[in-house]
Amino acid sequence: MLLRTHGHTAPKDDAELVRAAQQGDAESFAELYARHYRGMRAVALQLLTDWPDAEDACQDAAITGLARIGELRDPSAARGWLYSIVRNNCRMLLRTRRPVPVGVAGDDLAAGQVDDPVAVIERSAQRDWVWHAIGQLTPATQLVAMLRYFTDRNSYEEIAVACGTPVGTVRSRLSEARRQLVAVLPRARDDRHPDAAALTLRRREEAAEILAAPQENKPLSAVHERWADDLIFHWPDGERTVGFDRLFDVFHQDYERGVTYRLTDVVAGPGVTIWTAEFLSPPDNPEDRCPPSAVWLLREKHGKVAECRFSYAS
Repeated sequence: MLLRTHGHTAPKDDAELVRAAQQGDAESFAELYARHYRGMRAVALQLLTDWPDAEDACQDAAITGLARIGELRDPSAARGWLYSIVRNNCRMLLRTRRPVPVGVAGDDLAAGQVDDPVAVIERSAQRDWVWHAIGQLTPATQLVAMLRYFTDRNSYEEIAVACGTPVGTVRSRLSEARRQLVAVLPRARDDRHPDAAALTLRRREEAAEILAAPQENKPLSAVHERWADDLIFHWPDGERTVGFDRLFDVFHQDYERGVTYRLTDVVAGPGVTIWTAEFLSPPDNPEDRCPPSAVWLLREKHGKVAECRFSYAS
């Protein structure tokens, strides 16, 4: 189980635990979560019928609950609120394979907000706080957490392909990320938080410029400014190259045969950026088909992109 508690001489009711957790007491939230864990797991099993997925839905609900406990208006309604988070996680997994964002807060939100969980976290005043906490994870756990919670490449198999690791490693790293977040989120609440939206906008502009540069014959100023000359690039077939010359040679070759890219998403955190883009194959050459899309994982060192892992996505 993700959260563990220390015993109390006199058990507190749910409302007392919620109020203490809202003041930043992570142990009180841990006790609240442990108290309702079996019921949450039963709800998840009923919807998913798969034990590991049900466990994951509950563990994700722990992160969601801890991050959004301040928004629970009725402390006595904690049980239903936690159950609703689990149900939302399960339904998203079953329906759309969309990300399971930290900002889903279940039935305590207005109906329109529940229908659009991504918009909830984008509007939330706590968004920068959550991103700040994500940035304090170890590098390996930070990357899988970003893919899991903030992109649509969030299945274990997709994360494994993007990271070049086995599925079992993804599961263990996500478990460790959840454990670390439980400790980090309460401490990070009162820190100064960088503007996550502004960082994402800058990285999106950079990605768009780089992907379009070969087609538009523009100088790759963004690359020369922020990408290291000795960049390590990991290709889907396992090959590693140094520098970005081959990458842009491939870009030029693609454009010459009519293949273009459409940037679909950019997720930016401290020291890590994730791009996703669709390949647009030439309509007049059905034999020359590209994979549907691709993922770029960019890692920084000393403020420059030092490593890039490129993978195809279905």
